[in-house]
Amino acid sequence: MSSTPNRLNRPSRAAIEQIDDLQSRYIAALDSKKMLDWLATFSSAADASYICTTAENVENNLPLAWILDDNHARLEDRVTFITKIWAGTYTDYRTRHFVQRTACRDLGNGLHEVESNFMILYTPADTGRAEVFADGVYLDCIQVEGDSAVFVSKKAITDTPVVQRYVVFPL
Repeated sequence: MSSTPNRLNRPSRAAIEQIDDLQSRYIAALDSKKMLDWLATFSSAADASYICTTAENVENNLPLAWILDDNHARLEDRVTFITKIWAGTYTDYRTRHFVQRTACRDLGNGLHEVESNFMILYTPADTGRAEVFADGVYLDCIQVEGDSAVFVSKKAITDTPVVQRYVVFPL
């Protein structure tokens, strides 16, 4: 097998810029708790999805997830739950996301398969002390059209099977 990358699968620089901008908008929305902005990073297609699971579940082919928003209506429900139903029922915390794209492959027709490492710090309102909340990898399918990009699907896979706190916001 050749060690030279297949140029047909390499994304354009313009596509990489749009993909990186999308990831930045995604983490900015979560870190500022702007859930409508978070929702806007996803395709409006009915099958747009966000799944949060663990590496252990993936390695054992277990279809279990902390968050399983497997269609756009459930993404919309996530926003409603966080902003209206759960509001005031949990101890608030701040997050800071750090993301590093490690792979990107052009699938054709504007679709891109992207892998990125992530680490999320959180600072609970009750302690004011920053700690690692979760780390892992994002596996994304991203649609790039012109000057914009959206997630068709986003899968967050955590390295550990537990986090230090309950999960309110998507990772």
